[in-house]
Amino acid sequence: MREYLNSILQGDCIARMREIPSASVDAVFADPPYNLQLGEKTLYRPEDQTAARAVRDEWDCFESDEAYERFTRDWLSECRRVLKPAGAMWVIGSYHNIFKLGALMQDAGFWILNDIIWVKTNPMPNFRGTRFTNAHETLLWATPEKTGKYTFNYDTLKKLNGGKQMRSDWHIDICLGAERLKDKEGKTLHSTQKPAELLRRVILSSTRKGDVILDPFFGTGTTGAVAKELGRNFIGIEQSHEYIHAAQRRLDAVRSVDLSSIEVAAKREEIKIAFKELIDAGLLKTGQTLVGAKGDRVMITRDAQLQHTLLGKASIHVMAARLQRCAAFNGWDYWSAEKRNGDLVPIDEIRKYARSVRTGMKKAA
Repeated sequence: MREYLNSILQGDCIARMREIPSASVDAVFADPPYNLQLGEKTLYRPEDQTAARAVRDEWDCFESDEAYERFTRDWLSECRRVLKPAGAMWVIGSYHNIFKLGALMQDAGFWILNDIIWVKTNPMPNFRGTRFTNAHETLLWATPEKTGKYTFNYDTLKKLNGGKQMRSDWHIDICLGAERLKDKEGKTLHSTQKPAELLRRVILSSTRKGDVILDPFFGTGTTGAVAKELGRNFIGIEQSHEYIHAAQRRLDAVRSVDLSSIEVAAKREEIKIAFKELIDAGLLKTGQTLVGAKGDRVMITRDAQLQHTLLGKASIHVMAARLQRCAAFNGWDYWSAEKRNGDLVPIDEIRKYARSVRTGMKKAA
């Protein structure tokens, strides 16, 4: 397996994947042929009647829909074999093929977790004016089987999204300008090159530092470039020597980034600290006042509950939910402790301090 890491394998994706050991890959990002079947049709821009670049590459041509289905079943089967049971499977497509891809993924045993809509903020127009402008593509995120165990870096995505939960509609520009690779004549090298920002979200959402990401349709190497940037390993498979050469030059220029400024440790992986432990450690005291985000005032009781003059006694979570009239709420995010001088300290900050002390004690041991 080690000989494949951070390299581009030249050849047919199905044949080359058969060389990779089973259950050895943490994630797959697949951007397969769309099977557009455009033939010799030429699209012209209405404003000046110049020809527009369309996907007519040889790799997107199949004898029939049945041949495309056979090809898809075969590469999906190999992806599922090489993926670890809790691995991430990402597939992207347009309306031409995504519904077929989704059905075949389910037939192959994949468990679909989400569909993501990549909203293209600067899409190519519908030149003929006969349909809606196609302004999105769909990504399917799945696992090889329904285990309930998979990587999802919720807190990192929340940070990327300005402190709000990341939604399933991603507004990202299509690949243009300096990011778009060109051939020797200055023309677009690859007709379906994906923007790096799209891959950043994919990789940051469902992999960890050091994970191995396989891209069976490597193209000009966006997956590999972003994987290297984010401290992940990659395996690329590509048939075209031209694409491989361009991808390798691109990879050679990539430098890794400081992940500490991007990634956030998952809260579920942190040391658990109960509210009562803060009281036992003397960081909070019985009878002390807690103040809610809306100014609500409660008192800490001897049994580590909160006492409200009207709502009675409850835990930090239940009391926060009652005051906001909702089914559930994280009390760590709602309450602050009132100090003698009137200052307020979020109880989550006190918990972080307690966690750091315990972590230091573990390291010393």
